[in-house]
Amino acid sequence: MVEHTSPDRPGRTALKRQEIAAELRAEIVAGRYGNGALLPGENELAQRFGVSRGTIRRALGALADEDLIDTQTGVGSFVTFDGQPLGAEPSWGHAFAVLGAPVQAEIVRAQLVVDPELAASVSSAGMEFLALDRVRRLADGTPVSLERSRVPAVGRIADVPLDGLVGNSLTATMAEAGLTSARGEQWIAVAPLEPADAELLGRRPDDAFLHAVRISYTADGRFAEKVTSWLDPKRFRLHTKFGAAR
Repeated sequence: MVEHTSPDRPGRTALKRQEIAAELRAEIVAGRYGNGALLPGENELAQRFGVSRGTIRRALGALADEDLIDTQTGVGSFVTFDGQPLGAEPSWGHAFAVLGAPVQAEIVRAQLVVDPELAASVSSAGMEFLALDRVRRLADGTPVSLERSRVPAVGRIADVPLDGLVGNSLTATMAEAGLTSARGEQWIAVAPLEPADAELLGRRPDDAFLHAVRISYTADGRFAEKVTSWLDPKRFRLHTKFGAAR
């Protein structure tokens, strides 16, 4: 856990806010604060992290934007995270919650790889990445997605092949290594399954699936994650909003 003892200083507020949000996010995802739990108050959190209440309020706002907490004026901030593993926002964890059934993630690959091509395409400082491939299944064993994540092999992330994920969550593991996704791009199309992917999903080659590629970066511009996903079109749908609210 990071100790914070100095007061806010100009130029440090944004970084402090990101660090606090990352630490609280990791604690929520790891289960320290369960669904419905009341987080410590702003004064207590400000004392813990050595910052102003305004900085704490902005950090909590970031968690609320990710649907991890709900803040009620005069009451406090309640955890709304339902226990499903989260990826970078927007996360497939929220989509799985819509299914109305528990979803389990099965790790089918956790390996450190050297990928100069990926490093060049995302302007990564290093060429070594964690290759984490997961199949998500419903309670009856039906596969609903295959996700291939590539994350810089820094800090705790480099230990995943031997020690596993922090709290069984890639998000929490990345947060512990100082990688919190803040922005990025995503592309979604319909494409036929490749034979190897079809085998993992228990489907036929050339079955049509939703194919998503998401690349995310930290608030200071470092590459955080590339995840390529195959999503069962019977279980997922694309929902967008446009226009001004009335």
